[in-house]
Amino acid sequence: MRGTGQTSSLTDRTNAAIVNAMSGRKRSLMTPLLFAGPAVIASIAYMDPGNFATNIQAGSRYGYMLLWVVVMANMIAMLFQALSARLGIVTHKNLAEMCRDQFRKPVVWGMWGSSEIAAMATDLAEFLGGALGLSLLFHMPLLAGMGITALVTYGLLMVEKRGFRPVELMIGGLVAVIALCYLIEMFIAPVDWAAAGLGMVTPQLPDAQALTIAVGIIGATVMPHAIFLHSGLTQHRTQARNPGECRKLLRFSNIEVVIALTLAGLVNIAMVIMAASAFHSGHSEVAEIETAYHTLTPLLGIGAAGFFLLSLIASGISSSVVGTMAGQMIMQGFVGFRIPVWLRRLVTMIPAFIVVAMGVNATDALVYSQVVLSLALPAPMIALVIFTGRRDIMGEFVNSRRTAVLSIIGTVVIVALNIILLLQTFGVNIPGLE
Repeated sequence: MRGTGQTSSLTDRTNAAIVNAMSGRKRSLMTPLLFAGPAVIASIAYMDPGNFATNIQAGSRYGYMLLWVVVMANMIAMLFQALSARLGIVTHKNLAEMCRDQFRKPVVWGMWGSSEIAAMATDLAEFLGGALGLSLLFHMPLLAGMGITALVTYGLLMVEKRGFRPVELMIGGLVAVIALCYLIEMFIAPVDWAAAGLGMVTPQLPDAQALTIAVGIIGATVMPHAIFLHSGLTQHRTQARNPGECRKLLRFSNIEVVIALTLAGLVNIAMVIMAASAFHSGHSEVAEIETAYHTLTPLLGIGAAGFFLLSLIASGISSSVVGTMAGQMIMQGFVGFRIPVWLRRLVTMIPAFIVVAMGVNATDALVYSQVVLSLALPAPMIALVIFTGRRDIMGEFVNSRRTAVLSIIGTVVIVALNIILLLQTFGVNIPGLE
């Protein structure tokens, strides 16, 4: 993403300031903000409408018991987003391009196909989320809400032509709206903080439905397209001219990842806490976004319900923009060509319109779309672990032994949960989860 060529564009001014900061000619307390942006954009994937669906079900059905899944998923996400950013900074290639260069064609085509399926599942969550928010707020048909969401996101995508900085600021503003809404919710909802704290550090899966929701939470948190996207956002944004500048870029990138993903994790924790405190005692049947909204009004007031919808709309619109950006980058990386943004938007959003037209329950569709994402997740995770662990690719910036071990453990956890879910789906009883 480059500027439009205007000498005074926001992107050009940011680039000039970054060059000065990298050379050491100009430093200030605001210097880290020059490098902020890629992780903020990637973080919206961790606050998309799929998170709303899975977190509401987790909180309403199991109270604070599944908060540990959110914490674990966020820690895994933080590690893999940092690795993805590192790959782009060091190699100047994104993850999809590296897969095309390093793997055999059947593997590349298989990964591209699974990535496109994941993109459709992502769009399903994003469009349904934004449309649900508009539908509930303005009492319009769900299909009409989806149409408006499509038009708004397409308009926002046009901002990309002005360079990377306007896009980063736009997405950052929507992230701030979501975070602020849930900060306010925490002051409204009657939270049992002791139980919430215990739920964050005590792993437990009381039954099979809890496992399905847990895998959905992971799919909604550690998202395949976000892992691909982050490497693409960093590969050309700032060019390091020597190893010293590369180390500096990596340091700023890691700081941004920690801050952005911590914020995203806190928002997800707040979603579960809100659902647990509002619905678990006496309203545990609340498992749908629509029901949550209608139940919030008498329980916590119209203000709480309004902030809930505002955050949902901001989430749907912003994540839809980011999802399209990721889809374009993935397609170009794997197969070497781009298609017009409007066509990209149309192809991936068609399944969402079909689901709604068929009358499928919107929240159920959201939850199961996240399970699809979780099943598509191991491939990019394994590829990223392989590439960042190879010295011939990363040079001196190859993964340390500790990072390598942690990334392998994170991948094994995801794969193991997916295997358990598949066995359960095909009727195999899992001890303790019957």
